[in-house]
Amino acid sequence: MKRTRKFALAVAAGAVTAGALVAAPALAAGPGGSGDSWPQGQGQRQGQDMGQGNPGGYCMLFDRGAPKGTLTAAQKSVLASAAEQEKLAVDLYAAFADQYDLRVFDRVVAAEMQHLRAVRTVLARYGVTDPTQGQAAGGFGSASVQASYHRLLAQGKSSAQAALKAGREAERARIDALRTALSGLTAPDVKQLYANLLRAEQMHLTAFERWIG
Repeated sequence: MKRTRKFALAVAAGAVTAGALVAAPALAAGPGGSGDSWPQGQGQRQGQDMGQGNPGGYCMLFDRGAPKGTLTAAQKSVLASAAEQEKLAVDLYAAFADQYDLRVFDRVVAAEMQHLRAVRTVLARYGVTDPTQGQAAGGFGSASVQASYHRLLAQGKSSAQAALKAGREAERARIDALRTALSGLTAPDVKQLYANLLRAEQMHLTAFERWIG
């Protein structure tokens, strides 16, 4: 878990760059289980929906070949906010992975690192400043994101079960934000990114709910 934490910090600080295709790894099963965390067959459908017939759960988040569109100033702001939300997940789950011996945090933080790299790729494509670049672990430019991070971290420090519930809350918030971000969006590449992130976050939510249950 310490290795996961160190790599997470490198990604969050911008030391690891994104490739042409960014993939999200499979999630861990619930406690005592094996294989992926989603219901039987869902992992395979997920891969096929995103151009990969891989039941292991690797799925393309962003393809550099996707057509570029046009973003309004408000939509660029939302894209920058998405980077902060993904960094929040990376930092939060890495901290919980250090504290608790629950493999779900190791697997989900690995996926969130890929998410952050994908969002950074799209930020660069549209010339939007990355608000997470150079930020230390647990550090955010947005006061509201900073407050959310501290609140969720404090909530999860009390017990493993509380940490899982904090993860569930974080995933629900990002799912709501992504659904809102997709409304009125026309840029094909950004729509692809948000839609794929939404599917991935829904699987993360399922993973946390299984561990909680």
